[in-house]
Amino acid sequence: MKKWIFGTAGFVALTVAIFGWPPYTGGPSGKGLLADSYMSTETGVKRHPNGVYEISALTRMPGVKADMVRWWFADYMQTTEHYKRWHPTAHVWMDWENKVPGEYVGASHLVHEYIGTELVKLRIQFVPPEEILTDAQLKPDEVAVCARVGLLETPINVTRMCHIIRNTEFGAEMRSRFWMGHISRRDGNDTVASIEGVLGNTYLVRAFAIGEADARAVMIHAIEEMGTLADFLPDLYAQETGVSPAPVQPVEPSGLN
Repeated sequence: MKKWIFGTAGFVALTVAIFGWPPYTGGPSGKGLLADSYMSTETGVKRHPNGVYEISALTRMPGVKADMVRWWFADYMQTTEHYKRWHPTAHVWMDWENKVPGEYVGASHLVHEYIGTELVKLRIQFVPPEEILTDAQLKPDEVAVCARVGLLETPINVTRMCHIIRNTEFGAEMRSRFWMGHISRRDGNDTVASIEGVLGNTYLVRAFAIGEADARAVMIHAIEEMGTLADFLPDLYAQETGVSPAPVQPVEPSGLN
């Protein structure tokens, strides 16, 4: 009996060490992200028990409306020049795949960009918000830009992400979330069963492949590019559409993490 108990305990301990606790869970959720209140951490990084790194970044965007961000992705951003304006020092090149005018869901943004000091080549496949945030219930004036992030030159997805934009009295707020370590092989736009998906989603592989420095580099990149976008988007939107941005209201300090 004791051997059975110790054997079972050893098997459970080994399973947890390999797969994390609980296995394969701790994925993205709309809870909190779509609430009117703030979460305990709005900017930072943390590793989940299954090895996934969650990156959070809050960007205040004075004078911006959520629909301007939708317009930026769906209508305006078409060239490498546009892309470089978004982050002049980190963005290098871009193109689109399956892009339809006025839409971004279903399209893939092909990019070369620096994250930290590393030049990465990515395929960012935009998907409906409910695919990433399984319990997403957006308000009519909210925008969610969600995607599977994968390697451009290898058919492997490695991260899930969402930018949630809501209107406020001073403009807009963007809550960016990245979940690094969701691994899958893709065939075109479809994910397919693979050995990479089985092994890549274990705790040990995630712990070995993704470090805190990697997560912080993504966080800093998001803060920089979305802060830059906030600076020029109201004037650009007014120039291109003829709709003037709303007056900017002062922002009270919040003491957010």
